[in-house]
Amino acid sequence: MSSSSSSNFVALNIEDIRERLSVLKEEFATAHPYKHIVIDNFLPSETFQQAMADFDVVSKEQWTGYLHVNERKFANSNPTTWGPTLQQIANELNTPEFVSLLEELTGIPKLLIDPTFEGGGLHQSLRGGFLNMHADFTVHPHQRHWKRRLNLLLYCNENWLPEYGGGLELWDATMSHAEKVVQPLGNRVLIFATDATSFHGHPDPLQCPDGVARRSMALYYFTYEDKPIVRSTEYRARPNDGSKGILIYLDKMTLRIFDKAKRRLGISNSFANRVLRLVDRVRHFRRD
Repeated sequence: MSSSSSSNFVALNIEDIRERLSVLKEEFATAHPYKHIVIDNFLPSETFQQAMADFDVVSKEQWTGYLHVNERKFANSNPTTWGPTLQQIANELNTPEFVSLLEELTGIPKLLIDPTFEGGGLHQSLRGGFLNMHADFTVHPHQRHWKRRLNLLLYCNENWLPEYGGGLELWDATMSHAEKVVQPLGNRVLIFATDATSFHGHPDPLQCPDGVARRSMALYYFTYEDKPIVRSTEYRARPNDGSKGILIYLDKMTLRIFDKAKRRLGISNSFANRVLRLVDRVRHFRRD
């Protein structure tokens, strides 16, 4: 995906962000439970409408299912299979001009993009889908010195209703309570700092109708560090999750094994996901 100059921005309301930058910087720096910012009407309306339509360009076979104890979602990190508008949006979010804007907004210098979209790209969850509370992996699996610093989530949902659920919960560092819930409203962007205690998720199964999906585009940004602390995704149970917490922990430990194997042996996400799904099927078989 090639870069473009700032004069060639066609997908983003980049000038609108620049005009509000001082206000957005203050909101980001003072947000709780960790630094974050919500920006609505992120794309021009015509671009947003086309982005939603572009999700349907991706065929069923091109989605990878992450279907285990800690999540029920589908992902696609291969931009060549996306529609042209989604490709253009991702391209612009990775340009030096936009990254420079992110650096100024967040105060984090020398941000690095990830052209492989590891763990990111397009995400969608159907009825019953969920993502348990977690803090993200801290270092890129294939770039030992890349420390993860920022998540950018663009929600691509039209007419998302509160009764569907799916609000992204932002919890405090001790995982004692949620301090904020960000609803996945269409054309909304959430940018937040990632570290060992930036817990987030939508752990309750979605109640949207059949045929409706919670959709988003996810991009992650990194900085180069000599010796970053490596840790896989840290799933956590909520205080009221009860015995479910044991399953969350066991699934997390299984994932940790594959994360180490992926870093050392180059095992793919799809292989690790197949094993996690097998473990989940065995768990259901024994329970039934």
